[in-house]
Amino acid sequence: MPQVLLPASAAAFAPRSAPNIVLSTKVDPWLTATLKRTNRVKRPLNNVSQHHRCLTETLASPSAIWSLCSLLLPKAPESDLRKDENPLVEAVYNYKMITIEAYIVHVDMVSMNEVAFKLTPETIEDLIEYHKEIHSVDTAAATWNWSEKEVQLKKLQEDFVQAANRFVYRTNAVALEGLEEDGAGELLDGRSEEVKSAIMGLFLPLLPPPPRVVDVVRPTPLIPSSTGADSWWQPTISHSQHNAMESWRIVPSSPNTTSSADSAPSMWASMGVSDMQLPSPSSSFSDTYTTDCGSPPEYYSAPMSTAAFTTSMTSTSIPALPLPSTLLQQQCSMSMGYGGFDWGRYQDFALPFAM
Repeated sequence: MPQVLLPASAAAFAPRSAPNIVLSTKVDPWLTATLKRTNRVKRPLNNVSQHHRCLTETLASPSAIWSLCSLLLPKAPESDLRKDENPLVEAVYNYKMITIEAYIVHVDMVSMNEVAFKLTPETIEDLIEYHKEIHSVDTAAATWNWSEKEVQLKKLQEDFVQAANRFVYRTNAVALEGLEEDGAGELLDGRSEEVKSAIMGLFLPLLPPPPRVVDVVRPTPLIPSSTGADSWWQPTISHSQHNAMESWRIVPSSPNTTSSADSAPSMWASMGVSDMQLPSPSSSFSDTYTTDCGSPPEYYSAPMSTAAFTTSMTSTSIPALPLPSTLLQQQCSMSMGYGGFDWGRYQDFALPFAM
């Protein structure tokens, strides 16, 4: 749709002047019939210029005021309205009728085929007074108080004054069929409802400022700290493992010899049976130890891995069997004793290693 420029008389706060009228080269029959009906003095309407002159003089008359619609508005703010059981009494005492009047400023029957209406100064004053005395009070009472409420309310009233003076209602040119004598007229075909909706759309509510968005700072979840560095890696020892550890305690061989289990009880208390493994010697690799006496038994020492050997050297584990070095200090005999054990009966006991 092309942009149509309205005349200067349609601007805000502009005084009324003769309307701007543009007619086509061929005048519609309905316009000719309307002009003949509304003019008391019979005038010739044989060409376009005669129609233009007659229509301009009719719409420029001071009495050419159109009634666009009627509004039923309250007389006072809602808190001051009269309360009555009879709704008819409330309507009579609490409401008044305002007629929205306007005059024609523009008629275009060539490009847009439309007519434009501008509100009269009296209608503008009535609307401004209602907005200031009633609408502003009601909309202010419906909102909560904030620091700049009065400033916003004053700005709302100023904006309404500008909107009311700029208001121009544009409709189809056929609306001129409602023209009456002396240039007055009314809107037909339900156009009054359009004007009413447009006028009530000028009464904007007072909007409070939006609530401030408060950033919710959530606490950072903390990782549960340990009670100490030692307890973090300390394995849990079950009661069954502790009981199994007691079987490894060995009575010292002599009063002067101190058992390693007694000297380092904390080490055995933190080590289970499953943690101490003696690898079985393979048949392809074994060391044989013999004495010079000719009759001593042969003892086999199990080959130990590097990790197991290092553990036994650092932790001074309890020997489960006598070492060859202890036998050199005693007499080479089948009946020598070690800690109350008769070595002559070694064949009665099955050794844990394969021969």
